[in-house]
Amino acid sequence: MKSFFTLAILFISLSAAAQISKTDTTAKKLNEVVVKGYYNNEQIIRSVSAVSLIDSNLLKYQPSTSMVSALNTVAGVRMEERSPGSYRLSLRGSLLRSPFGIRNIKIYIDDFPLTDAGGNTYLNLIDANAIQNIEIYKGPEASIFGANTGGAVLINNPEIVNNIKASVTAGSFGLFQQTASFSHQFKNYGFNFTQGYQKSDGYRENSGMERKYFQTNHQWNYNQSGILKAFIFYSDLEYKTPGGLTQAQMDLDPKQARPATPTIPGAVTQQAAIYNKTIFGGLSNVYQFNDNFKHVVSIFTSYTDFKNPFITNFENRYESTLGLRTFLEYRKSFNNLVWNTQLGLESSSTRTQIKNFNNNAGVAGAMQAYDDLKAYQNFGFFRTTLDIDKKLLIELATSLNFYKYKYQSFFPVAVNTKERKFSEQLMPKLAISYLINQNLSARGSISRGYSPPTIAEVRASDNNINNNLQAENGWNYEVGLRYKSLNNRFYANANVYQFKLKDAIVRRLNANDSEFFINAGATNQKGIELETALWILKDETGFLKDLEIRSNYTYSHYYFDNFSNAATNFSGNKLTGVPSNVLVSSLNFQLQGGFYIFGQHNYTSSMPLNDANTVSAEKYNLIEVKAGVNALKIGKVNLNIFMGVNNLLNEKYSLGNDLNAANNRYFNPAATRNYYVGTSIKL
Repeated sequence: MKSFFTLAILFISLSAAAQISKTDTTAKKLNEVVVKGYYNNEQIIRSVSAVSLIDSNLLKYQPSTSMVSALNTVAGVRMEERSPGSYRLSLRGSLLRSPFGIRNIKIYIDDFPLTDAGGNTYLNLIDANAIQNIEIYKGPEASIFGANTGGAVLINNPEIVNNIKASVTAGSFGLFQQTASFSHQFKNYGFNFTQGYQKSDGYRENSGMERKYFQTNHQWNYNQSGILKAFIFYSDLEYKTPGGLTQAQMDLDPKQARPATPTIPGAVTQQAAIYNKTIFGGLSNVYQFNDNFKHVVSIFTSYTDFKNPFITNFENRYESTLGLRTFLEYRKSFNNLVWNTQLGLESSSTRTQIKNFNNNAGVAGAMQAYDDLKAYQNFGFFRTTLDIDKKLLIELATSLNFYKYKYQSFFPVAVNTKERKFSEQLMPKLAISYLINQNLSARGSISRGYSPPTIAEVRASDNNINNNLQAENGWNYEVGLRYKSLNNRFYANANVYQFKLKDAIVRRLNANDSEFFINAGATNQKGIELETALWILKDETGFLKDLEIRSNYTYSHYYFDNFSNAATNFSGNKLTGVPSNVLVSSLNFQLQGGFYIFGQHNYTSSMPLNDANTVSAEKYNLIEVKAGVNALKIGKVNLNIFMGVNNLLNEKYSLGNDLNAANNRYFNPAATRNYYVGTSIKL
């Protein structure tokens, strides 16, 4: 049964694609897929980048309580959730740098960077219901987005239209979610307010979460040339952290939290958890001077109150960020040539005050350490594209990156303010896309990625300032093909790439379980990504109105190259935390009367959990099913009722393993089969 689901989808996809191609001229035509980019709208078939789009149509069939299932549908993307609310995300790479959170990826919400100057991103603060779509740019995109080696994620908020929405979802393990939004568009001004609340007891002991979320965005078209936009969100997130288990502990009782040892208390006793209260705001202005010149400027700021009672200490962290992004665009058409150029800069700084105390059963005790750090992330960027005869698209881009941090220690030893400045880094990109015919395009690119150590790596939980860490960097080479049928009912994309990373930053643990980071050599990352989407039926008059099939495959041949730790050489070993094969497929049945059935299968192969490759996580198959009815009309109200099941096969697996874990505590068991029901209204 596990293999049949995927094999059936692949067989049906190929057979139906051939049939659709034969009837392409008479079949109903779907809209062209367009990616927005950062003020760079383009048809996805002509994009020079390895970009994937998760649009609102895809998001609505995924569980609304987490982004994990939706993001994992994209080839080359791996998202983990060790317990409710505890996200980790990688694009074409390992999670070696990320004990929790997100590193070496740049994330934006509309016009504003969510990633702070210290390199950290709190994606788990965002309510998934507040998102319209997500664009994922895989591979180094440092030429216009600054420091990153994995890629960039652009999150777009819903368009402002006249509506009121509300939803309620309840499910297994104490799951409850409620959202509400109100949008209104006047002649020249529009606004949206979104509120969300979510809680869960979690599958494991000490794994509950609770999030209160509020978001508002505004847009004022103050004249024919200018647009002023404002965006604010506040998130109050709390989630417990049960900790990793050994294989024997997981086999005995996968629901248990990390137990105590004779010398170290357990997660329950220490009330291990994350408490994050963040407010984020931004203001942007777009002004079109004439047909050729446009200027975009945005300012953004955030403040975070972060608390983390952990097994070995209690950390308080206070973070404040202030930044600016601006660019000038020139666009000119010459007969069969369109020239577009952007010249801009992004500048941000983040101050982080970190205080560590003894953790006395969830209460801060005597102080262990107190440090104050400030990161400065600045880069100028230049991007130019030449569109020749609407067939050949050439992109030349680069950014010049500047990074430094200052630090001052107050306890246990006072150290006056010192500064560490990294050398300037040039991040070029050359990319070409050629439209062979109206159905098929080929592309290729060469780009350099760069990611300096984050503040969380410079000052890790071992309470030391690590000034020996170097920035990791590397070159990425890739080629790709895209195909779409004339009626846009079939789409296929293939990417082949190689990324050579130098000075890879990896996590290590000392004897008392505190983490620290080192540069441990190089990695060689080769991969293949395949994506297909096919509407076999669309807007038919029979019982089955629509039928869509999607299938995305990721092959990762990642291994260590000149990689060592102390006297141990890991060169030639598989890269830790990366499965070699991932296949995600889905079927979407749309019936008459608004009824639908959606099913998704995720096969993930085994993966090594330590650099020596002596411990591995087993392969797993996940099946999710969601069914419901859309747009039931009750007066002016559109009603949606749905129900779903996650992990239908009741697979025993770990989603979010602790890599290179101390004392073999690698595993964070994921929830067994679980259910949810819900309803939403729109008027």
